[in-house]
Amino acid sequence: MSTNRHILLTGVSVTAAALLAGACSGTTDNAAGRTGPSACVHVVGADTGRTGDACLPTASAADRVDLTAPGFTHPTKIANPLHPTSEVTQTIYGGQVDGKPFRTEVSLLPGTKTIEVDGKPVEARISQYAAFSDGRIQEVALDWYAQADDGSVWYLGEDVFNYDNGVVADTEGTWQAGRRNAPAAMIMPAAPEKGNVYRPENLPEIVFEEVTVRAVDQTVDGPYGRIEGAMTVRELHMDGSTEDKVFAPGYGEFSTGTEGGDLEAVSLAVPTDARPGPLPARLTTLDRAAVAAHESPSAATVREVRAAWDAYRASDAVPDLLERQMERDLVTLEKAGDGARAVDPALRVAQNVTDLRLRYEPVPTVDRDRLALWTRQLTIDAKAANEGAVAGDITALELAWERVRHQAPDALSVDQDLKKLRAAADGKDTAEVQRTTPELAKHIAELEGK
Repeated sequence: MSTNRHILLTGVSVTAAALLAGACSGTTDNAAGRTGPSACVHVVGADTGRTGDACLPTASAADRVDLTAPGFTHPTKIANPLHPTSEVTQTIYGGQVDGKPFRTEVSLLPGTKTIEVDGKPVEARISQYAAFSDGRIQEVALDWYAQADDGSVWYLGEDVFNYDNGVVADTEGTWQAGRRNAPAAMIMPAAPEKGNVYRPENLPEIVFEEVTVRAVDQTVDGPYGRIEGAMTVRELHMDGSTEDKVFAPGYGEFSTGTEGGDLEAVSLAVPTDARPGPLPARLTTLDRAAVAAHESPSAATVREVRAAWDAYRASDAVPDLLERQMERDLVTLEKAGDGARAVDPALRVAQNVTDLRLRYEPVPTVDRDRLALWTRQLTIDAKAANEGAVAGDITALELAWERVRHQAPDALSVDQDLKKLRAAADGKDTAEVQRTTPELAKHIAELEGK
């Protein structure tokens, strides 16, 4: 997950009068990240997208730690403790944004992407960011990272897709180093110290963030215990707002926002939180109950989920954030009855259970079951002729498939199914989706050996 704000959280806002008064002065840097004459980084309105006359209160070059050209000898081994991109296979984030349940899957993808930095090709690791609001896809991004020889991590760009009712609404936030004179941007210093300043995005008026390190060597509450060596930063955004973020060893970006407001925080990560041993029997029971309620929510199936959930959380450690989310979603499901209102909370309950399984099962195993989950959801939404939901379900299937396809013994069948489904969704042909989905379900079951 990049330190840029995919979903802009309110954070700590600063008044325009205090933040934007006057023009920038003194020595600073230009868009290419090099020291030069005074340059104004203009404020861009968050709602309007218009560039104003006021300048952001950016730091002086003397405080910046990202003004030297990085060298990349082994760029794909990204093991910086506070941004361990190549070490963490998948991280689940939870919380709420705009009053709705918010959940994110950040996954390390196989393969690399070659990006030109200062005229030289650099191999970057690819991280897939998938954000769900109320259980439904809201944003997808492919982020590209490389570690420099000194241990600092650099952000080389991202492809962004923002969704509205299951369909791509825009690609705002997309950028790549080397295009439009965008420089590679430091996303984590090798050994950050209080007062360090760096820019994870540095293409003013397109994407821009400036980060100031506010505290290091902190201890924070993790999913399964205390974590030492965390860091808090404050991020200045292009619209003049700021927000605080926490980074933690073994996780990278750890939390943004507050429990009482908008929040995106780690639920768990693997292998950081992985535990050897078989899936606990009570978690297996909970998983089966959640699947049954997802397929057919009713008073009986929901009662089974409640009983299984209460038994499981009494028997095993559950991260606080995941426990709160599961309880919230299950209460919503219990109140929804067996009609259309039950569809989204049943989906969220099923998602939560797949997340709990990550502690005990390999990511590909859980992701294959996520394919089955989204195929069930596609069946439900196609039957209801919900065109936007159908399009979003297929996107979620494509995302999970991108993560496991390279390990599939027969990828061609699923490839063809998804291609047919995408064409049908683009044509708003939910009847064709209904006809094709059983074939996809069959091929996914074969992947799982069921």
